[in-house]
Amino acid sequence: MTDRLKDRLRKHPWQNGLALWLIGALTVAMLPLGLISVYQTSQVLKESRRLSGVALMDRTQRAAARTQALIQGAFGAAHAVAAANVLFGDGQMSCDAVLERLVAETDAFAFAGFIDTAGTITCSSSGDHPNLAEDAYFLGLLRDPQPRVETRMNHDLPGPRVVRVSAPVYDTDGLRGFVLIAIPYAAAYYTLDDQGQSVDLVVFDREGEFLTAEAANRPQANAPGDFEAILPFARTLEDLAGQGRQSFRGRNRLGETRDFAVVPVIEQRVFALGSWAPQRSSLLPSAGRAMALYFPILMWGAGIVVAYFAVHRLVIRHIRRLQSWMRLYASGTMDFESAQLDRAPEELEVVAEAFRSMTRRLAEQDQTLAEDLAEKTTLLKEVHHRVKNNLQIITSIMNMQIRNARSPEARALLRRVQDRVMALAAIHRYLYLARKLSMVRADRLLDDIIGQLVVMGDIETAGSRVRIATRFDPVEISPDQSVPLSLLAAEAAFNAVKYCATPPDGPAWITLALQHLDDGRICLSVVNSRADTQEEETEGSGLGQQLIASFATQLDGTLEIESKPDRYELHVTFTPSVPTQDEAEDDAPARTATAG
Repeated sequence: MTDRLKDRLRKHPWQNGLALWLIGALTVAMLPLGLISVYQTSQVLKESRRLSGVALMDRTQRAAARTQALIQGAFGAAHAVAAANVLFGDGQMSCDAVLERLVAETDAFAFAGFIDTAGTITCSSSGDHPNLAEDAYFLGLLRDPQPRVETRMNHDLPGPRVVRVSAPVYDTDGLRGFVLIAIPYAAAYYTLDDQGQSVDLVVFDREGEFLTAEAANRPQANAPGDFEAILPFARTLEDLAGQGRQSFRGRNRLGETRDFAVVPVIEQRVFALGSWAPQRSSLLPSAGRAMALYFPILMWGAGIVVAYFAVHRLVIRHIRRLQSWMRLYASGTMDFESAQLDRAPEELEVVAEAFRSMTRRLAEQDQTLAEDLAEKTTLLKEVHHRVKNNLQIITSIMNMQIRNARSPEARALLRRVQDRVMALAAIHRYLYLARKLSMVRADRLLDDIIGQLVVMGDIETAGSRVRIATRFDPVEISPDQSVPLSLLAAEAAFNAVKYCATPPDGPAWITLALQHLDDGRICLSVVNSRADTQEEETEGSGLGQQLIASFATQLDGTLEIESKPDRYELHVTFTPSVPTQDEAEDDAPARTATAG
C-alpha cells in the first residue's frame, strides 16, 4: 500500500468504502419506488381529505335539514295565519285565542303575533299588545318586507331568547303587516343534534348574525365567542354566507386544523356551518398517515441496514481478513497454508486460494534466491580469501627480498611496495570477513591498515618515539571506493611517518581522522608534526605525492595540502557512492599507539 493511499484512507476512511457505494446504489435503486410511494400516499391523503369534506358536508346537510324543516314549518304557520281572516276581524279576543292555541299546540313555538304597519302588535299569543314603531327590528321589516329569520334581541317581546321568523302579509290594498313566530333556542338547538356524532354546527343568517349552535360534548352557548373551536380563522360568517355552499380545510380561531362545510338552510337567508377535526373523520388514523408518509424512508433505511449487514457478512469481513493476511505477508509471514476464510462465498474463496498460491510461489522463489545469493556470497568471499592469501604470499616473498637487500635504499623501496600490497591484502581480508559485501565500513578498514603500519612502519630514521592517534567516524562506502581510499590512507600515513619530526614542545605525533561533514561528504585527514628547522616538503615532489593525487582523483575527491611551521596537513574530501545507513554496531573509539 503506497503512502498516498494510506494518507487518503486515513483522512477519508469512508470516501471510497464499499459501504458508501452500497448506500449510494441502494438509494438510486429505491428512489423511484420511494417517489411512487410518496405520490400514492399524497393522493390517498388528498382523497381522504376530500372524502372527509364530503362526509362533513353530508352531516351538516342532514343537521341543516332538520333546522330547515323547523324554520320552514314556522314560515308555513305564519302564512297560514296570514291567510286566515282572524287577523283582521273585529273581535280581538278571537285573534289572540287563535294564536294562543297555535303556540300551545306546537311545542317548537314560543310566541306568535301580528304587527301592523304602524308598529303595533294587534294580535299575540301572549295577550300583550306593545308598540314597536321605533324598534330597529320593525324598521328593518318595513325597509325590506321579505320573509326573514333572525335572533336580534327585543325586550318588548315576551319569552326567552328566540329565533324569530317573520312573513309579510298583503291584501288588495298592499302591505298590511307582518306575522311573527318565535322559536326558542332550545328547540333550535335540539334540531342540530346529530345523534351523538362529533360534528360541531352553527346556524347564521346572511348578514353573519349568529342564530344558534351545537358543539359536540359541550353545553349550549348563546354567542359566537363561545365557539372559537367551530369558527374558521380570519373568515367571518358574513363572508361564508356570501360564498354559499362549500367545504374546505383550515385552522379555527384556536389555531387547530379542522374541516369546515357551509350549506344553506333557507336559500340566501339562513346557513349552517359544520366543523370537525380531520383525525376524527379521516379514512386513515394519524399513525397510519404518518406510516404512509414515512414508509419510503423506513423502507430505504431497512434496506440499507439489511444490505449492509448482508454485504458485511458475505464480503466485507472476508476482505478485511484477506487484508490482514496481506499485512502479515508484508511484515514477513510466509506460511498461509492453514489460513482459511469463515464460510466465505465461492468467489472470495477463489481469491483466498489465489493469494495462498501466490505466497507459496513467492516463498519458493525467495528461498531459491536466498540459496543463490548465499552461494554467490560464499564464492565471492572465497575469491577475496584467495586474493588475500596470494597477496600475503607476495608480501612474504618481498619480506625475503628485504632481508636479502644490501643497501638501505633498496630495503626502503621494497618496504614501501610491501606496505601497499599489505593495504590491498587488508581490503580483501575485510571483504572476506564482512557480513555485507555491498558496503564497506571504511573506519574499520582504515583502523586495520593503520594498525599494520604502526607495527611495521619504517621510522628508524626518526630516532624518537612517535604518537599515532586515530579518530574514525562510522562511515560506509562502496567496495569500488575502498581500494583507492585504503591505498591513499596507507600512502599518506607512510609519508607522515617518513617526514614526521619532533617539535620543540613535545614528542613527534601523527593524527589520522575520517569524519562526516555537514554537507554529507567524507573527509580523510592526515596531519603530522614538524620541526622549525625541517626542510619544506614540496607537493608532488615524489612518487608518494603522485600516488596520493591519483587515488584522490579515483575517489572524485578534492585534495588539499597545507604546510605550516609546526605541522603538515593533508585533507581529501569526497562523496560516498552509497548512502550512509544505520550507524555501525561498534563505534571505533579514538586510540593512541606508541611506536619506537
